[in-house]
Amino acid sequence: MLKLFRFLKPYRLFVAFVLFFVFLQTLADLYLPTLMADIVDIGVTKGDTPYIWKVGGIMLLIAAAGGACSIVASYFSAKAASGFGKLLRRNVFTQVEHYSLQEFDKLGTASLITRTTNDITQVQQVLIMMMRMMIMAPMMCIGGIIMAVSKDAKLSLVLVVVLPVLAGAILLVVGRATPLFKAMQKKIDRLNLVLRESLTGIRVIRSFNRIDHENRRFDAANADVTETAVKVNKIMAVMMPLMMLVMNLATIAILAFGGLRIDSGDMEIGSLMAFIQYAMQIMFSLLMLSMLLVMVPRAQASAARINEVLELEPSLTDRPGAVEASAKQGYVEFVDVSFSYPGAEEPAISGISFSAGPGEVTAIIGGTGSGKSTLVSLIPRFYDAEKGQVLVDGIDVKEMSQHSLRSRIGFVPQKAVLFTGTVSDNIRFGKENATDEEVRQAAEIAQATEFIAGMENGYAAVIAQGGSNVSGGQKQRLSIARALVRRPEIYLFDDSFSALDFKTDAKLRAALRSEISEATVLIVAQRVSTVMDADRIIVLEDGRIAGIGSHRELLDTSEVYREIVASQLSEEEIA
Repeated sequence: MLKLFRFLKPYRLFVAFVLFFVFLQTLADLYLPTLMADIVDIGVTKGDTPYIWKVGGIMLLIAAAGGACSIVASYFSAKAASGFGKLLRRNVFTQVEHYSLQEFDKLGTASLITRTTNDITQVQQVLIMMMRMMIMAPMMCIGGIIMAVSKDAKLSLVLVVVLPVLAGAILLVVGRATPLFKAMQKKIDRLNLVLRESLTGIRVIRSFNRIDHENRRFDAANADVTETAVKVNKIMAVMMPLMMLVMNLATIAILAFGGLRIDSGDMEIGSLMAFIQYAMQIMFSLLMLSMLLVMVPRAQASAARINEVLELEPSLTDRPGAVEASAKQGYVEFVDVSFSYPGAEEPAISGISFSAGPGEVTAIIGGTGSGKSTLVSLIPRFYDAEKGQVLVDGIDVKEMSQHSLRSRIGFVPQKAVLFTGTVSDNIRFGKENATDEEVRQAAEIAQATEFIAGMENGYAAVIAQGGSNVSGGQKQRLSIARALVRRPEIYLFDDSFSALDFKTDAKLRAALRSEISEATVLIVAQRVSTVMDADRIIVLEDGRIAGIGSHRELLDTSEVYREIVASQLSEEEIA
């Protein structure tokens, strides 16, 4: 957890103020019992009323000053902890944004959400307690012991018996609770995962009538978290009664032995009252430390998870001196490229070699799992090839900066993703400063104008989270418009026409042909009708190239392609 405190650096002045005012508050709390003892002793022995009023006034001023210090310390501790949480969340989010897909697969989306929210909140809460208690509790404990001994050294022997018992009880409870706190965060991850899957997959769940099944899944995850929380709270529930029992027994012992000391004339009543106050302060300081010790293990578990995110270096980074530009424009070339996913027994693609240039449409077709999407994912460098080279504009993508590389690419993913906002905002996601005319033109080419016009407010119509208020085909067309408005030199369409009907598909491809005539286009598709007009068709089978050529050439040379065509087209269409 100490590693995370570097994010407190911009707020070190606030932390200094907190420590200073807590120090003053503790001094006030330690000095008040002594003044009270003086008033009691003077009142009992002399009846000096003016002196009582004088010391009582001083006590009121010290108490008010201590209260003011407490308020100011609370204010600055809240400011420092809130700023710490803000910086930490920003850095975690920034780090996650730089992750490759490999890191996302490793940590999981649900866990990353928990770490950015719940885990940081846990650390933030403990930080507030630490700033207040880490100074106050030890200082009050040590100061209280010194003041108690100064009042009566022999009576202080009661504390020698009580304090080890109290400390042992605290350590026993904390030791039992720590493993459960660590397990709690992982179980919250699981609950978050189940909840997220249920909400995002609600349409599938309802269509297959699996609501009861999902309720049981959620109940199981929820019960698991609840069971652990109940165990922790049962253990923690023992803490307060145990502490109060020890403190009350200690008070009884102090009163009993103190009465004997007063009876023998070795101690005054005021000193006994002050001694009881100091004993309470000592034991309450241990109680504060116990509360801190209870929260620290959970915060430590959260801090370890946060540090895992911050210290996990992205596998894809820009090399020193990364190339920004090239004289060539829109050239893509694969040179004997192979790639395997982590933990896979077989490579996803192997020995891939081809080239594509501006003005050409290169289509990639093949069976499910043949490596089509993997192949196009290597171009924008979502993953790095293990062997061979992926060249863009004549430069290995590993030698280019990711910003420079991706600024040349318009990518439409296999699963269309829309963001919360208006239709216009989603299209402008591809080009932030796009004009209204550019937005409309991109939508027109993507065959989206008809359904946009039918929406209330048109381009200002609000898209719900995840695009849940538009159909699959509409989402795909908006995703295509988002890539078109960018006017890149390379277009990557990863099975982006699958949700379109044949008529819309044909119209969209016809509009694209004239619009992107000077760009390099790679289309991944399942339909033969989508790829048959391409300049070059690459047929993949089991991650390898089974044929390259035009539609006519592949019908004569590729058995795999003929099987795909025969499964989709009639003999008349093939002819």
